[in-house]
Order: sequence, then structure tokens, then C-alpha cells
Amino acid sequence: MKKIKTTPLAPQEFEVEQISENEANIMAYPFETGYAISLAHPLRRFLLSSSVGYAPIAIKIEGAKHEFDSVRGMLEDISDFILNLKEIRFKLKDEASEAKISYSFAGPCTIKGADLNSDEVEVVTPDAPLATLNEDSTLNFVIKIAQGIGYVPSEDTHDELEDGYIALDAYFTPVRSATYKIENVLVEDNPNFERVILNIRTDGQISPLDAFKNSLEVMYAQLAVFNSEISIKAATTMERVEENPDLKKLVTHIDSLGLSARSFNCLDRSSIKLVGEIALMSQNDLKNVKNLGKKSYDEIVDKLLEFGFAVGADLADDVVSALKKKIEAAQA
Repeated sequence: MKKIKTTPLAPQEFEVEQISENEANIMAYPFETGYAISLAHPLRRFLLSSSVGYAPIAIKIEGAKHEFDSVRGMLEDISDFILNLKEIRFKLKDEASEAKISYSFAGPCTIKGADLNSDEVEVVTPDAPLATLNEDSTLNFVIKIAQGIGYVPSEDTHDELEDGYIALDAYFTPVRSATYKIENVLVEDNPNFERVILNIRTDGQISPLDAFKNSLEVMYAQLAVFNSEISIKAATTMERVEENPDLKKLVTHIDSLGLSARSFNCLDRSSIKLVGEIALMSQNDLKNVKNLGKKSYDEIVDKLLEFGFAVGADLADDVVSALKKKIEAAQA
């Protein structure tokens, strides 16, 4: 017979298999049937769309006015130079979010990613080609590098650039691929539990494990809105209840009823302090209060009616909940 559950099994096992410096498998298990893909798919989306990386957003090249221009003595035209530049992956040092870096090269030479390393930036694709210069040629340029997520087209940054700069399409995402697969795993003779294996490959700006941690943080931040919304609604509801005129009367002391000494003392000796406590009682509960005779009972019922309530009053659920908390506080 299949066991009846009240909560799904929570996975306890987490493993990281480091395939290379920039690639890793991240595994978690065991998940209930269907739970693995429910978590793996959004995590993959966050890995690809929300991982923070660096990219050139603009370039100014001495002697070039636009991306279809050319530079004397450089084998590549400007459009090819820009395409090569986009393949070079940068990483700003000292947790900087933006940098403007100047370069100057004299031919003959072949410029690669490694030649762009500086005190401000590290190139994580050192072998990527950039340009080839002939003898007696020079190349001077300035690159603007920024931190960001996802893809930002050049049209979005063009208006913010100074004269002479060429805006670049910026592909910030440092995650080159993120895939997952689901496998069955045995738990207590049940083969229907699942293991998720996330394969993450980055460009070197960030490690696969750090990219995974960042995607989790983004996922938690997105889900947090529900907790805050629930808290806000609960607080709003409580404020509304606290302003309820019935509740304000119900939490007043029983001496507000103007009872005779005998009736008041019977209630007081039974630790009944608030008017709302009587309203919550049934008629039988009130009659069973120790030493409370019929005359005192009738008096309490009448006084409570004059106050606007009946014994065993039909109160709104939120008022009852708030009233019970007030009663607990008064008895503490």
C-alpha cells in the first residue's frame, strides 16, 4: 500500500562535479516525481538571463568615425575589429562596475586578448584575436567596459556616449550554456524519485558554482515579493480589525457594564476581565460560572445587551481572532 504523505520529501543531497575550470555539473536529490524539473527549468532561465558579467559597451578608435570605416595599416576593417572585440571577454578588477581603458599598439604585430590585460581589467579569453597591424602602422583606441546582465543593444546606450565613441551591442551574460537532465533515483525501494543534474559552462568571468549561487539569489529575490505581500496584507487586515468599533468595546474591562458588586465579583473571581470574554461564552458557560445565581445571570445578560452584544454573540472571524489575542494578553 502506498504511504500517505502530508509533505513532500525534501532533497538532502547536493554535489558539485568540477569538469573543468569553467564547467561543472551541479546535482541535487532526491526529489518527488515532477519536482526536479519544476526547480531546474526556472534555475536555467535565471542562469542564462540574470548572471552578472562584463562587456564592452563603446569604443573610440583614432582615425575612425564609424563602424564601417577603416584604419590605415590594419588588416581588419572596423566592423571586423568590433566583431573580434565582442568575442574577447573582460573582467574588471577591484569589483568595479565600469571602466574606460586606453590602448596603443604599433606594428607590425598581431593583437590578441592577452594584450589587453591591464591594472584595471583582466582578459579571460587571452588567445582571442583582435587585429593585425602592418609595419609602420599604429592603432590607438579607448574601450568602455561595463557590468550588467543579459543583452543590451547599442541603441540603448548610444545617446549617453561622448562624441567619437561607437556604441556596441553588449552581451553581458557570462554563462555560455546551462542545461539539465532528470534521472530516477532509488529511495527506500521506490525508484520513482528524481535527481536533477545541471550542467553549467561559463566564459571564465565567473565560476559555474558562483553563477549557480547568483541564480539562486535572484530566484529567492523574485519569490520574496509573495512573502512581503502576504505580510502587508496581514498587517493591513490587523489595522482594519484594530479600528473595528465592536472590537474596541469588546476589549473594555467588565466594570464598564455597571454590574452590581455580587455579579462583578463572580466574574472577577473566575478571571473574566473583558467584556468580550462574556460575549464569546455560550449561555451554558455563563450559567456555570462558579457561585453565579440566576439573578446575577439575568443582570449580566441584560447589561451586555445594553452594551450592544449578546451572550454567545455571532462575531466576525477576524474580530474573534483579534479578541482572543487581547484576552490572552490580559490574562498573561
